[in-house]
Amino acid sequence: MRMFKLLLGGAALVGAALGPGPAEAAAKVIGPGFGRICYEYARAGHASDAGLSACNQALSEQNLAPSDRAATLVNRGILHMYAKAHALALASYEQAQRVDPEQAEAYVNQGIALVNLGRDAEAVAAVNRALELNTARPELAYYTRGIAHEMLGNDRAAFNDYRQAAALKPEWQEPHTQLRRFSVLPKGQG
Repeated sequence: MRMFKLLLGGAALVGAALGPGPAEAAAKVIGPGFGRICYEYARAGHASDAGLSACNQALSEQNLAPSDRAATLVNRGILHMYAKAHALALASYEQAQRVDPEQAEAYVNQGIALVNLGRDAEAVAAVNRALELNTARPELAYYTRGIAHEMLGNDRAAFNDYRQAAALKPEWQEPHTQLRRFSVLPKGQG
């Protein structure tokens, strides 16, 4: 088997590349009410005071099932990320994990927030946990972990994660964009 060396090409990737967008893993809330409204705002893909208000209203209700409470906390975190309030987002994801430690989307989104805060090693650990829990968005998890690995200087791991993200969701262009920055050369060349 031939060994290959990965060489990074192009400009350095910045944490902002993983800024909020339609890629976040919103957590679905079943049924009517403020929790469902919060979910719809999180899926809409932009910061919203009305969305945050709906999330907070849902969380103040005492009758939310633990899974819905955790999902609402994840969705509130997503809305905080859209507003670039990454520390508040991170706090929401950590609360969600305390309510439901098996809430995979809390870990994916925690990884995104941690990358945006420059805490890349912690982001890798969070995303690893999301993958262990079978996140609904594995392509997002691999992509996020790829960015974290790249920021840590682990180019081979980053390349492999971007490749996995692209394979899982071929129509999503962002992993393909990241992969184009890499060159794979036989070992000893470059």
